[in-house]
Amino acid sequence: MKKWYLVLVAVILVSSLLVVSCSTATPTPSAPATTAPPATTAAPATTPAPTATTPAAPTKVFKFTYSNFFPATHLNSILAEMWINEIKTRTNGAVEISYFPGGALTAGAKIYDGVVQGISHIGMSVASYTAGRFPGAELIDMPHAYPSGWVATRVANDFYNMFKMPEFNETQVLYFHAHGPGVVFTTEKPVRKLEDMKGLVLRSTGVGAKVATALGASGYAAAQGEAYELMSKGVIQGSLSPREVLKGWKQAEVVKYVTNNLDVGYTATMFVVMNKTAWNSLPTNLQNIILEVSEKYAGYHGMVWTDYDKQAMDFFVTFPGREVINQDAAERARWVAAVKPLVDGYIAELKGKNLPADEWEKYINERVKYWTARAPTAEECSTWVAANVKKP
Repeated sequence: MKKWYLVLVAVILVSSLLVVSCSTATPTPSAPATTAPPATTAAPATTPAPTATTPAAPTKVFKFTYSNFFPATHLNSILAEMWINEIKTRTNGAVEISYFPGGALTAGAKIYDGVVQGISHIGMSVASYTAGRFPGAELIDMPHAYPSGWVATRVANDFYNMFKMPEFNETQVLYFHAHGPGVVFTTEKPVRKLEDMKGLVLRSTGVGAKVATALGASGYAAAQGEAYELMSKGVIQGSLSPREVLKGWKQAEVVKYVTNNLDVGYTATMFVVMNKTAWNSLPTNLQNIILEVSEKYAGYHGMVWTDYDKQAMDFFVTFPGREVINQDAAERARWVAAVKPLVDGYIAELKGKNLPADEWEKYINERVKYWTARAPTAEECSTWVAANVKKP
């Protein structure tokens, strides 16, 4: 009986030791409920991976209208449509914009006031369409040896960002762009030297008309859409215009000579602005998206303008009997001297209005030099445009 009792006690002691040993051992971790695929494993084609940066669906949709004077087929109009689409995408549909190209909602000269009055919420047009309304922009337009639309576009945006000209205070400025240098086209008489300008009647408007007069010609105010017929009928002997119209408006069919003097190349500053009330209705995050997209598209327009000039000159020389006249440095300097009183006179006019014209002029010349040294080639612009500017 005593032996049985001792055996029982021994069994109980051994069992207790085993229990204690098991309770103090390190536990084995359990496997996770799901196992992520290796980084190299692609998601199935039918199951798109979630995007962490996708914004939440909007609780409110802001609907705006956009008036543009460019026809729907013009690359600057196509860029406007691309801008609209990118903003819709970036805001996840919170901003929707209805587009009216070709002056369908407001004519070019009335687009700015149309934005101020709320006829359209956004507008693109040319500052010089309303002479005297935008003095800072008109100084940019003056001859400053712009080599390309890309450079002129960069200068226009830098100028506004530096000085915030009060002339645009009635609207929210989104961005600017500007065409390539205006040069002399003639139908019958080649212009090789300054004296050849005397007696010519050239289609020109705004700053271009003033440049024509300073060079010894007479200006003839007409829209680009009228220039072809006026030149073909001999009413005018040519035009002072950006080169892009040689192809865009098919003026190469009647123009025989292009005097490629870029040293007196003027430009035309174009704006994209938004109604202040509409702008202020947007939350800050949506405003920031619009400004970010706008900054990018300013550069795109500069590429388009430079590409247009290249396409136009390539088109021009396909016609028999055409000549591109490139003057030597001495002759170009004579032309610069001829237009200098025009620029100086406008600076004096601005100073008479208590505007810092000397500072403005110095800044413009500095930025022209800065961006000219950094500009892409015409070929690079054309390659980029062909690959990237597509109608949505």
